[in-house]
Amino acid sequence: MKRRKFVKNTALAPLIAGSLLHLNGYRERKDHTPLKIGLCADVHQDFIPDGPERLSAFIDAMTTRKPDFIIQLGDFCQPDPANIPFMNIWNRFPGPKYHVIGNHDPEGEYTQDEVVDFWQALGKYYSFDLKNYHFVVLNGNERNPAHEKPWKYERYISKEQLRWLSDDLRKTDKPVILFCHQGIDVGGIENSLEVRRVLELANEEAGFKKVRIVFSGHHHKDYVNLYNDILYIQINSMSYHWQGKASATSPYGEEQHKKYPLLKYMAHYKDPLWALMEISSDGSLKLEGVESTFLGSALHKREISKGEFTYPAVSRISDREYKLFMD
Repeated sequence: MKRRKFVKNTALAPLIAGSLLHLNGYRERKDHTPLKIGLCADVHQDFIPDGPERLSAFIDAMTTRKPDFIIQLGDFCQPDPANIPFMNIWNRFPGPKYHVIGNHDPEGEYTQDEVVDFWQALGKYYSFDLKNYHFVVLNGNERNPAHEKPWKYERYISKEQLRWLSDDLRKTDKPVILFCHQGIDVGGIENSLEVRRVLELANEEAGFKKVRIVFSGHHHKDYVNLYNDILYIQINSMSYHWQGKASATSPYGEEQHKKYPLLKYMAHYKDPLWALMEISSDGSLKLEGVESTFLGSALHKREISKGEFTYPAVSRISDREYKLFMD
């Protein structure tokens, strides 16, 4: 599959609301440890015909760009033996690799523990240190006890996991970056307010902005929110926008639609989307994204881009630039 060039529009970034942001209230440090992370989200290997090609393009790009680690933000692949070749593509990356569980990964007969074992992930939720940073991976797929019957796709973080998170944040004195499949800002985790409060209390108790960035996927959108000086960055799907209704146009033939019955509800991106995040020694953060186009007719594209009360559907991960004032 042909790889698109990374989006190069940083010269326009100051013109875009929120693309150049100063997070105030904390002392600026001059000696930040440089860091580079490769991110992808929502490949959905089990629901599309070209998942291996899309993932391979990401791995090839990251092998060239040499980030400190790569991470996929969920809805990656189910623990089916048929997906071993897909996992082999992922494991071609020569550096550290991390996983976040999405709602579709343990779907059907599979369990979250089976997903963890198949991926050889560190756990359903976990943390690790690298290059003077502390990283936390959350599991947003726990059952909400308030539900009389379990939901098909639970999106909740349990009291037990919240206690673990609070304790984990208290133990580290390093700057913290978090990852969760579902958004903790809007429309994702049901008890997102509780989770955000744990992060904010960690900053208040530390006396400096310990928790700085939260990355998520799940929504197949491209946006950033800021709550109480913590950035919440949404990483668009590698593969498609979910329409929720059958499309009149499709780039795939009848045979593929029989094999993948959900294809008709998807507006696919021509090229796989991913991002490279880099923190420089001066504390600046750059998110470098990939831009593509929608497969299908122009009318199809106009229809899916409508949305007065939500973030628009776009076939890109935007370049973004921030100046982090970090203690």
